[in-house]
Amino acid sequence: MFSTALKYRLEKELGLSVIHCPSMAAVRTIFQTDAPEFALAVLDLNLPDAPNCEALDYVISKGIAPLVFTGSFSDATRDQILAKNVLDYVVKDSPAAMQQLVLAVDRILTSGKTRVLVVDSDLDSLHKHVGLIAKQRFQITAVESGAAALEALDSNSGIDMVVCDLDLADMDGFALLQEIRQRHGDDTVRVVGLSTATDRMVAARFLRAGGDEYIQKPFLEEEFNSRIFHVAAIQKRVQSLHRIAARDYLTDIYNRRYFFEAGPRLVDQAVRRGEPMSIAILDIDHFKRLNDTYGHEVGDVVLKAVARRLKHRLNDRHLLARLGGEEFGIIFHGLSLEAALDCCEHLRKELAAQPIIADGEALTITVSAGLAVIAERETFDNYLNAADQFLYMAKHAGRNRVFSELSLMSALAS
Repeated sequence: MFSTALKYRLEKELGLSVIHCPSMAAVRTIFQTDAPEFALAVLDLNLPDAPNCEALDYVISKGIAPLVFTGSFSDATRDQILAKNVLDYVVKDSPAAMQQLVLAVDRILTSGKTRVLVVDSDLDSLHKHVGLIAKQRFQITAVESGAAALEALDSNSGIDMVVCDLDLADMDGFALLQEIRQRHGDDTVRVVGLSTATDRMVAARFLRAGGDEYIQKPFLEEEFNSRIFHVAAIQKRVQSLHRIAARDYLTDIYNRRYFFEAGPRLVDQAVRRGEPMSIAILDIDHFKRLNDTYGHEVGDVVLKAVARRLKHRLNDRHLLARLGGEEFGIIFHGLSLEAALDCCEHLRKELAAQPIIADGEALTITVSAGLAVIAERETFDNYLNAADQFLYMAKHAGRNRVFSELSLMSALAS
């Protein structure tokens, strides 16, 4: 009965495909033929025909990550299974145990999508922490200094969490935390501090400075795992909320709010690393006339089609957002002004060459764009205002064209 209920919840609540084996013999039968690839094994230590952890040893030998769920438990049992590198364990000691197990399965499967940056100047300590985190299936990047950590964060926007020792060779953890918050904001990455300090004010200072969790060394492995899992779960929930809040409701690309939050950080990183970057504002020509002629429903179809084509062409390398109405913002990352201008011209020509079908009619849509280079450290609004001025020139010159500093120089030369 218990196994049936658990199988039902894992399938219905987490959308998993679950195979139930009531005995060790059933487990062996699965692997006598071509067994499916299992992401996880949830198992009891004591099966009718395997009372001495034989099932645990067997699934480990097959390369399957084990999660133990058992009613037979003691300190000795805990030490025994932890030594076998199980992912986690849940004890059948209360009515809430099944819910804890479902949450543990969800947490473990989610951890494989979480990237963790581990920072420690002590190699032995670094290897220990990496081993503990890797055991829980997180994706890991390991560095030995604060400077290397900042470089890794700048070059890899996919890092979700930083686990750092507060006593680094080149800077203390507080300075690293401050720099992370300054460069990446409060919610982009979670920061966990580790320290051997016995002064309890160290933890208070770290948390007040913007840290998300503090773990005092030495620690129990289970404490470390639980705290890391907890922070990772919070980060995934925050990221999910951010994804919802950052999307434009109509076009499903980034919205104005996200553009103005992420844009300054991207620009700051590019200027700091000396990488080329440009910003463009793109506007659909005569959009008000289109709305007045065909109605707002057709206008919405056009907006969604333009956004879809822009997104397909730009991929995830460049930041695309709807700034409002018929206006889109683009930050070209890693492109010189010439290359960004060439990209804008291709976008403009492709949009004009492919009519949009709306309400049974083929509509030819053209766009105008203003493009400004990001070369020096200025306010984000200054870059945007420059692109807006070039957009005004493009419209004034007849629309369906791209204007930039290069266009202006060419016009003046002629």
